[in-house]
Amino acid sequence: MAKILVADDERRVRVVLKSLLELEGHTVLEANDGAQALLLAEQASPDLVISDIRMPGLDGLDLLRELKSRGVASDVILMTAYASTKTAVSALREGAHDYIIKPFENDEMLVRVERLLNRKSLEAENVRLRSQLREGFFAFDRVIHQSRAMSEVLRMAKQVAATDATVLLGGESGTGKEVIAECIHQASTRAERAFIRINCGALAENLLESELFGHEKGAFTGASARRRGVFETADGGTVFLDEVGEMPPNLQVKLLRVLESRAFCRLGSLEEIHVDVRVIAATNRDLEEALREGVFREDLFYRLNVFPIELPPLRSRPEDILPLADHFLSRNQHSISELSATEQERLERYRWPGNIRELRNVMERACILAGSRQLSGKVLPDYVRAGAHTSFNIALPADGLDLRDVEKDLIRQALIRTEGNKSRAAALLGITRRTLYSKLEKYGDLI
Repeated sequence: MAKILVADDERRVRVVLKSLLELEGHTVLEANDGAQALLLAEQASPDLVISDIRMPGLDGLDLLRELKSRGVASDVILMTAYASTKTAVSALREGAHDYIIKPFENDEMLVRVERLLNRKSLEAENVRLRSQLREGFFAFDRVIHQSRAMSEVLRMAKQVAATDATVLLGGESGTGKEVIAECIHQASTRAERAFIRINCGALAENLLESELFGHEKGAFTGASARRRGVFETADGGTVFLDEVGEMPPNLQVKLLRVLESRAFCRLGSLEEIHVDVRVIAATNRDLEEALREGVFREDLFYRLNVFPIELPPLRSRPEDILPLADHFLSRNQHSISELSATEQERLERYRWPGNIRELRNVMERACILAGSRQLSGKVLPDYVRAGAHTSFNIALPADGLDLRDVEKDLIRQALIRTEGNKSRAAALLGITRRTLYSKLEKYGDLI
């Protein structure tokens, strides 16, 4: 929501606009003349100034000129009850972003305000993305890797980036799916538009639906104003649906409709909204297993799985461990500049169940603990120093193995070693956290 300054010497106009804009969720400041408006604008830096042209003292055009000369970056809408072509042309030449004639319809004012604020938001997003692109965060050629496996991932990502195809990114948590999604967006024809990420597993169903599709005022308790959702905000750009495998079944139906028709309705409305949005989805869950379990729709899976890319875990591309570690070292704010040979070997031996995210956190911790320019000594966590391979003990009875008992015993051992931490236990076993929960539900308490 935006901060808006309303300047008009007529109190009635200020009251109407303040009420109208606050119902939309905006913060509204008031000024009864141009001088007061200029002072407030310099102090508060509003996103938008709505000003009458005819005011005593400093009028609207003079206010506009002063705002520009003092570097106040607010958009400006000028209002007047004395419309003429000459006045309109003068206002636009002086730098006004829009011009509206009094009396105006409330809906007309809201449309113009929303249009300006949307443009301002997109411009800010574009500046941010261009800055990040210049710094190399999302450029394909700056993704840190040496392995053939990641080279193949990037080759496929570059190919699909040139299209509008829906992409499904798979792979364990921490393998870099969001980075690849942003790379695809930045290399596409949509790079100048918004890239919006939403985690489908982080919100309750009603909140997720509102975030995705928006809502009308009064659609549910607490909906005090109309709100645009992710799909509407990202029109022309890309929506990244992270953890799409955790999406509730009811919302899967609505997402399928968006993918098929690029249309949806806000919560509390029957008005159909059409958008031009590319969808990139990601999951660390085995969606084919979810299909068999009946918790993920088959038709949605095939709509998402147009162009699947599987990101390999870090343990299967050990060539990338040291380059990534060096990269994280170069970004730290401490004095560490290199790894000792011993620590390099330990990093390469460890299996990294948390993948790149875990490596980044380990390197940050090591930099804080280390006291010299070379990272050595006991600065790596004990579980990394202890090494590499996770081994499990399996008893071999004379009458043969029961695979259910073996599975239960492996899960029990993993939970004991991780002191009951289910996320780390799942990583040790090479399965997803949801799969582990499913097996625990089947087998009961194992420790």
